[in-house]
Amino acid sequence: MANVRDLKKDINYVLGDIIEAVYVWEYSNTDKDTKKSEAIIDEAIETFDELIAKVNAKNVENAKAHFKAINQELEDKGRALIDKINKLG
Repeated sequence: MANVRDLKKDINYVLGDIIEAVYVWEYSNTDKDTKKSEAIIDEAIETFDELIAKVNAKNVENAKAHFKAINQELEDKGRALIDKINKLG
């Protein structure tokens, strides 16, 4: 497992790229309603806050398992958000 700093960078990059993809979609589809896309951005920001809070938690028993679970959660939630972007129409 990489260090905490790298995990925080991964969280930032993944969710930042997802938000950027939504902005690109909105820019490319100016004629479409943005309520669903804005909800994806809000969900990405909420996910970011949750994961960073988990990374910063100090009272964990097994740090390696804790960070591995956070990494897996980032991957799962990131894929779910990407699927939502792909379904925007």
